[in-house]
Amino acid sequence: MHITEPKIIAYMKAIAESAQPGNDRAILREMEEYAREHDFPIVGPLVGRLLRQLALAVNAGSIFEMGSGFGYSAIWFAGGLAPGGRIICTDGSQANRSRAMAYFGSSGCADRIDFQVGDAREIIKKFEGPFDIIFNDIDKEQYPEAFALAVPRLRKGGLFITDNVLWSGRILDNDKSPSTRGVVEFNRLLFEANDLLSSIIPIRDGLGLAIKL
Repeated sequence: MHITEPKIIAYMKAIAESAQPGNDRAILREMEEYAREHDFPIVGPLVGRLLRQLALAVNAGSIFEMGSGFGYSAIWFAGGLAPGGRIICTDGSQANRSRAMAYFGSSGCADRIDFQVGDAREIIKKFEGPFDIIFNDIDKEQYPEAFALAVPRLRKGGLFITDNVLWSGRILDNDKSPSTRGVVEFNRLLFEANDLLSSIIPIRDGLGLAIKL
């Protein structure tokens, strides 16, 4: 299922690409090409641009990523970090960390990133927070647990951002797979929480955006 009309997506990508920040353009294109060649899921440039805007909007000095892959979203976030800010990245693959650190070095943001290898759910437990932004993009069946771990570690006025909350439309299909059930339950938790004001932005695969009250 197309979440957004493909012609609209193409238009948005075209105008965003024409205005993509010069310092990041080459490295982001390289990462996007790697993702295409290896069928590696990334948030893509439209979501990436929004992540940077959101970091700038809340003057983010502390960001925790639950699931960082090879660093694509972190580079977008890094461009919106407040001076002296820091991003904690997590991924279960040492190879992804090594690739990410090479990209961070090329983009000039490596000194602002702490990339830890392991289960994001265990790593976040080592930090009390509060974080300005927590980004959630781990395995979908783990989303409800990610919710329980992330929200208490977010500051008031901070943002909880989650990828894939429309899950290619499978949320509508009575799909009983663990991943789909995880997304459906996560969305219920997100919108029923009294301490969050939540929305879904229907770009790419659906971006959940919640502010802590």
